[in-house]
Parts: sequence; structure tokens; C-alpha cells
Amino acid sequence: KLQDVLGTRLFPALLDVLQEPYEDRPMLDKLNRLEKLGLLESTEAWEKLRALRNHFAHEYPDEPALRAAYLNQGFDAAASIETILQHIGQRFGLGLE
Repeated sequence: KLQDVLGTRLFPALLDVLQEPYEDRPMLDKLNRLEKLGLLESTEAWEKLRALRNHFAHEYPDEPALRAAYLNQGFDAAASIETILQHIGQRFGLGLE
């Protein structure tokens, strides 16, 4: 859910604060702009987080090994999201350490 909130609320708000005219642009354009501004490490990495989030939205009751693999990836993804938030916090002086 945090990944969704970042993509749907925080990223558009950051572009708005920076007076970047991206409100009517596709999400991929927004991600590319955030990457160019140095607020996002890479659009590709964000898309991987999004794909992982989609895996969590589906049930895999007959595949415990697959569920475990996605859960392990989720722990790594949480660290990546935390890093993104810390970087944004530092950039805007928000003290999110």
C-alpha cells in the first residue's frame, strides 16, 4: 500500500511543489522526471517494486515456495522504499531519518 501512496500522492505532490507541469501526464513520464530530478534512483527499479506489489495482491495458495519468495523480495522492497523516503526527506529538509 505504501508503494501505491507514493506513486499516486507523494510523487505528484513533489512534482507540483517543484512546479513541474506533470499533473496530466502518464505515470511513466512522472517517474522519468523524478529520476531526472534525482528524486528516484531509477524508473526501472520503481517498476519492479510495482510488479512485486502486484504479486502481493494475488493469492498463491498452492505455491508456498512462490509465496515465500515474494515475501523475501518484499523485505528488500521495504528497504528500497525506506531509502526513497529518506532521500526525499533529506532533499526537502523533512527530517524523515
